[in-house]
Amino acid sequence: MKLSTLIQAGLVGIALAVPAAQPVSAQNVLNVMRGAASNSISVAVNRAVVMESDRVFAEVSVANPGIADVAALSDRNLYVLGKVPGRTTLTLLGPDGGLITNVDIRVAPDIAEFKERLREILPREKVEVRTANDGIVLSGQVSSSQKLARALELAERYAPERVTNLLTVGGTQQVMLKVRFAEMQRNVAKNLSTSLGIGRSGSSSYGVAGNGGFGSGNLGALADGNPLTPGGPIGAAGANSNTYGNLGFSLAGLEVNMLLEALEQKGMVRTLAEPNIVAISGQDAEFLAGGEYPIPVVEDGAVQIEYRPFGVELLFKPTVVGDDLINLELGATVSAIDPTVAVTTNGITVNGFSVRRAVTTVEMRDGESFAIAGLLQEDFNDLVGQVPWLGDVPILGSLFRSTEFERRQSELVIIVTPHLVVPTSGEALSLPTDRMRIPTERELFLYGKVEGRQGAAGQVAQQDLQGSLGYVVE
Repeated sequence: MKLSTLIQAGLVGIALAVPAAQPVSAQNVLNVMRGAASNSISVAVNRAVVMESDRVFAEVSVANPGIADVAALSDRNLYVLGKVPGRTTLTLLGPDGGLITNVDIRVAPDIAEFKERLREILPREKVEVRTANDGIVLSGQVSSSQKLARALELAERYAPERVTNLLTVGGTQQVMLKVRFAEMQRNVAKNLSTSLGIGRSGSSSYGVAGNGGFGSGNLGALADGNPLTPGGPIGAAGANSNTYGNLGFSLAGLEVNMLLEALEQKGMVRTLAEPNIVAISGQDAEFLAGGEYPIPVVEDGAVQIEYRPFGVELLFKPTVVGDDLINLELGATVSAIDPTVAVTTNGITVNGFSVRRAVTTVEMRDGESFAIAGLLQEDFNDLVGQVPWLGDVPILGSLFRSTEFERRQSELVIIVTPHLVVPTSGEALSLPTDRMRIPTERELFLYGKVEGRQGAAGQVAQQDLQGSLGYVVE
């Protein structure tokens, strides 16, 4: 045998005697056995299913027992109970400890029961119910926002804080509110007073004189034969509004003067306002036609100006709760500056306000009307002024009395009418300015017309039309 052959054989023996070196990283490698999730099942919350395995298993386990509870009924059957919405994994091991399979368990809300309850509560609504992950998805269309809120509230019972709302509200959701303020005020005031003076001819002395409607300086004027100046009845508008007559005669050296004063006042005030405003369901709307009155306010030693609105003011919030049922939160106010009530501070005079206000919540259908507020008020004041003792004398005592009375009546009613409305084209709407045209120089200077020739719309508005007119488009 050659030497080279012997050397080669020795090297091979040494190589076989020394074990092969292992890589360091290979010591930490985890070999994943076959048996990834091969199928999946769905279980409703508080519902159970029974699974059957085609192979005998010896051990079963679930990754998260809080989501699903699993129990072995036999070596081939399993009982799976859904507890809360979520996902977890079921693992089956064979008698030899080998992995048989992994099952993906998805626990979802019980939408079968939810659908039944939803059909009972909203029988005519087209609502579709689906599950997504561990929540509920609602889609479709409902007829009102109230029914939308009911569907969402019911879904929250089955999937708290896991409800996705894809519902839309159909129908008309814009409300026009028509409010009518109507107020009538009537007042009647009457006054009758007399004054009598007796004195010697040519002398300013006197015996008796008139009532409290005249000043003491008139008593001497009566005796001198001069006409009396009335002082004005108590509570009357003023002396210049009075009607009076002076009668005098002489008898046996005596002069007798008598003054008769009478006043009657009648007045009527009519207030009519019809504000209209449109708002979407569930949103606040505000309307004000009037002005703002400056009121000085002292703050930190400095005078600040605050503005208070007055006029016709309307605040309302409509909510469409049914097909044509409307819930209204309404505040209506009519106010005006009252010059008869004033406060003066540091040389600054601030007037008061007369206010009629109504705040309420009502429900009515489209086109129906409610008189939400009404007032019928009647005030009566009378006053008698007389000379003591003489005014109590029968018949002749009327010469020493002043009698007046005032009667005031007020009637107020506020009527509201809501309408469901939809937008329309701009050409279909008319404006107050459409019936007026600026006059030409010829019409203004030669004919003195402050308004030009009207168009077709203005001519139709001037016609005296009676009966049913126009068209109704639905």
